[in-house]
Amino acid sequence: MPGAVILIIVLLGFPIIFGLSMVGLAALLGHLLWKDGEIRNEGSELLDLNT
Repeated sequence: MPGAVILIIVLLGFPIIFGLSMVGLAALLGHLLWKDGEIRNEGSELLDLNT
């Protein structure tokens, strides 16, 4: 019986943990791509228009 309770808790917690890890990965990827765009387009007049 204790094994079944633990299994149910793990199955209910897995989507939350997986979702939060994907949010963190998306934030990291977005930040890295933003920094890459800033470096590649340094000195462009279009950066002044980007708010």
